[in-house]
Amino acid sequence: MNLRQSLPPVPLSAALLLTACNTPAAATPDIAVAHGALRSEAGMVVSAYPDASRAGAETLRSGGNAVDAAIATGFALAVTHPVAGNIGGGGFMVIRFPDGRSTVVDFREKAPLRAHPEMFLGEDGEYSSRIHHRSHLAVGVPGTVAGFALAHEKYGASEWAGLVEPAVALARDGFEVSERLAGSLAGRLEAFRDYPATFAQFFREGEPYAPGDILVQADLAATLQRIRDRGRDGFYAGETARLLAEEMERGGGWITEEDLARYRAVERKPVRGTYRGYDIISMAPPSSGGTALVQMLNVLEGFDLAAMGANTPAHAHHLVEAMRRAFRDRALFLADPDFADVPVERLTSKAYADEIRGTIEAHAASPSSPSDVAAGSGWESDETTHYSVVDAGGMAVSVTYTLEGGYGSYITVPGAGFLLNNEMGDFNARPGLTDERGLIGTEPNLARPEQRMLSSMTPTILARDGGLVAVIGSPGGRTIINTVLQIVVNVADFGMSPTEAVTSRRLHHQWLPNVARLEEGYMSEADAYVLAAMGHEIAWIRRQGIAHCIFVDPDTGMPVGVPDPRDSDGTAAGY
Repeated sequence: MNLRQSLPPVPLSAALLLTACNTPAAATPDIAVAHGALRSEAGMVVSAYPDASRAGAETLRSGGNAVDAAIATGFALAVTHPVAGNIGGGGFMVIRFPDGRSTVVDFREKAPLRAHPEMFLGEDGEYSSRIHHRSHLAVGVPGTVAGFALAHEKYGASEWAGLVEPAVALARDGFEVSERLAGSLAGRLEAFRDYPATFAQFFREGEPYAPGDILVQADLAATLQRIRDRGRDGFYAGETARLLAEEMERGGGWITEEDLARYRAVERKPVRGTYRGYDIISMAPPSSGGTALVQMLNVLEGFDLAAMGANTPAHAHHLVEAMRRAFRDRALFLADPDFADVPVERLTSKAYADEIRGTIEAHAASPSSPSDVAAGSGWESDETTHYSVVDAGGMAVSVTYTLEGGYGSYITVPGAGFLLNNEMGDFNARPGLTDERGLIGTEPNLARPEQRMLSSMTPTILARDGGLVAVIGSPGGRTIINTVLQIVVNVADFGMSPTEAVTSRRLHHQWLPNVARLEEGYMSEADAYVLAAMGHEIAWIRRQGIAHCIFVDPDTGMPVGVPDPRDSDGTAAGY
């Protein structure tokens, strides 16, 4: 089914669009909320749940800046979007200031002090997917609270307590469960039975919540209150740290109170590039997203994509070939820069792109093989969440954060009420294990004490001629990078409107496995045969990414929030 037919573009009206979502509109008379495109005269937040977008927009309306709103939104998502929103995970924040300066905050999780490259091997000495992804050993030291605290300390304008309080209220008093959340939780009914604290938190007397029910999370509220009152120490020390460490010890995990006390978020320089006159500002390692994004855009800049036409076989072929090469380099070079020499400048240079472009044939697919790398990054889940913020002064914030798998490790800390990540699964499985399925065993991204695992998260900001153009990002595991890539191409090469740029169908290739995955409706069957005749193996998928973005109207300067219609809970809120 073609998404453009089933979900037509929403016209961008000069008036605010208003849709009542959970809380009556009268409760926040100056906040407009919509599941479709929304134009605002001042600030804008777009996120995966109405209450979270509203919390961010309220922060803006009350005088907070974009960083403040991003923090309020992130904490609210930790309550309302448990599949990915979190205080038990980590992620990245890209900030662009009104004067054009930019920075990034890295709050990716770390490996505990006991970690080592062969920690995911079973008693038989063979790699164990269960240990890697669904055990207490799969939990990395969480980074979200530290990341928000660092961003607030350096760039926030509001009192910390006021940014956490909306999340406290949502957890303490409850919020209305959406149809999508109810279905998601119901689908985990049997899986959560093995995790008593999780089962108790998300099911009522063993029964799933129905749409419209109120979900109260008292233990999570108490944890958020400690964070509200004590800042980062409300999570990394004291009662919360003790409860987390006790659960680790009970389940055979390796995170201790010392690991938590030692964790620090860090500020880094963003990865920057240019594409057809646009400035690209994106995330630096340990995320591979910004580096791979700029590398692919540099390669594609040498081809006339506009002449090829959007989503044609020629366009798709050149996208796939650029993706193939960037993901090979991702496996070879990308990792935590505190533990590896990551050649970002070379990988993102125009000269290197010229070399790569020369290896692409116009009508024939290239091979992908494990032998492409010297040693012979692991699995990444689709369950992440992205949100975008622009304030009235022009500050923009792009945040992508995650628990890794849907609901992370499924482990809720008893008495603390928050889910733990399973991010250790983003380290390579074991040294030398690279195969056709996409497992990578290269040296840079092996588990080591306090190393941050490689990520594909790609929070990105687009600018031009000194002005803000768009705030972009998506969940989707390794597909994240390619989703963001195609939104940029849709705008820069094909002149699509904001709604068209987000709703347009997408494709993905990640070098290994050697398959081009196309969203249903990406192209006609006849065009797919042409693409296959070039040598591409094709697989059809239902959905790729959920890009909750903000664009700036070049004529009025107004922010335009565009929730991705692939997510029925996605919401824009502005004032």
